[in-house]
Amino acid sequence: MFRSRSHARWALPLTLGLTALGLAVPAVSAAPARSAAPVRDDFNGDGYADLAIGAPNATVGGQARAGYVAVLYGGPHGLSAGHRTILSRATAGIPGNPVKGQGFGQQISKGDLDGDGYADLVVGSGSPRDGGVVVWGGPRGLSGGRSIPATDTQTGDFDGDGRLDLALFRAGFGGGDDPAGTTGSIWKGPLKRSGTPAARTPLDPDHLRYVDIRDGDTGDINGDGRSDLVLTGYCGDGNNCSRLYLSGPAGLAPVTTPYRSGDGAAALGDLDGDGYDDLVTGFQDDNAIWVMYGSAAGLRGESTWKRFTQDTPGVPGSRESNDKFGQAVAVGDITGDGIDDVAVGAPDENGEGVVDVLRGSRSGLTGAGAQAFGQNTRGVPGTAEPYDSFGYVVRLLDVDRNGHADLAAAAPGEDGGDGAVWVLRGRPSGLVTDAAAVFGGKALGAPYKKASFGFALK
Repeated sequence: MFRSRSHARWALPLTLGLTALGLAVPAVSAAPARSAAPVRDDFNGDGYADLAIGAPNATVGGQARAGYVAVLYGGPHGLSAGHRTILSRATAGIPGNPVKGQGFGQQISKGDLDGDGYADLVVGSGSPRDGGVVVWGGPRGLSGGRSIPATDTQTGDFDGDGRLDLALFRAGFGGGDDPAGTTGSIWKGPLKRSGTPAARTPLDPDHLRYVDIRDGDTGDINGDGRSDLVLTGYCGDGNNCSRLYLSGPAGLAPVTTPYRSGDGAAALGDLDGDGYDDLVTGFQDDNAIWVMYGSAAGLRGESTWKRFTQDTPGVPGSRESNDKFGQAVAVGDITGDGIDDVAVGAPDENGEGVVDVLRGSRSGLTGAGAQAFGQNTRGVPGTAEPYDSFGYVVRLLDVDRNGHADLAAAAPGEDGGDGAVWVLRGRPSGLVTDAAAVFGGKALGAPYKKASFGFALK
């Protein structure tokens, strides 16, 4: 069973001004320390999880906002700027050409789609016409690719056969009262390198035509060995929303009973260690997240749902109207106790941004022992400035293979929109700053001016 325990956030349009900056997770195994990274996270097969970073507003090949993706490979000392791959439509072997406004890297997913033992990278874009690209993993990392008709994708084993499947969405970008709509399909794995899946099945055409899908996540809510799917996007009249699907013998079916759908991020992970993934949804306008716990019958009843804000006992900070707490969410096991924790981005906190980390426990998510990190936190590189949007995107994955998920937190507004990504290490006590690192396009030798580096993480 392939599981994703991740943040999944809906993406804003690519025309990000500075004021607008304020879009499993990869599974982090509960296995013993030094265990190899799940195949869905490891592009080069060395046993360490790798991090993909989207910079969709970068100028590539002279084309403004054509975009690229930077991949930092994990290792015993974590991520390094010297061990990287930069991918764009101008890269040899990647189909297509850079196009102005294309937004290559606006959304990212990953997993071993061809079944060769190496994770593959799936890069979405802001162009329904140009679509996305699958880039193939291998012993030397990522190379070569195949075009796919998608602006957004998610990976999961939706039929429980042990092979990773690909959910594809070709979405419009309606900015007014009405969404442009989305067409969705499931490509059954394995995916041949010719770009041909084992089979294709439409997904929820009656509903998705009224939604512009932007992101999502996969996990197993009812423990049946099949991946379930949550999608986030724009639903019209200025409102964002999510859509939840549970897998069964007949395929993915939408959940029709009410649940807290949210207007920010959505993620799936096991927050109480009972073997069932739980649903976390962000309510950025309400500055809250909701947790709905999984069971063999699906989501548990409403009486078990829990709401968390910065006013929850133990959670640092205070709930304020414009923080956007819940715009970004990530799920992973930071402390190594076999129970997932949650990182929540509040990118407009104090106008600069912060990430709060809440702990999972046998009784579920709790505010006890919560942590907060920003650029003003001791040991975190840089200086917090207005419009940085630190925490605009967050990810949790174990890049140094010590059994503890590490935090990647993006600030795409850093340095006037160039963008940067910070990495903080996980330990039994939680996140620490003693080996904190920061990465940006300039340090990687990639286009960096107004690139929105960190707009997407996977």
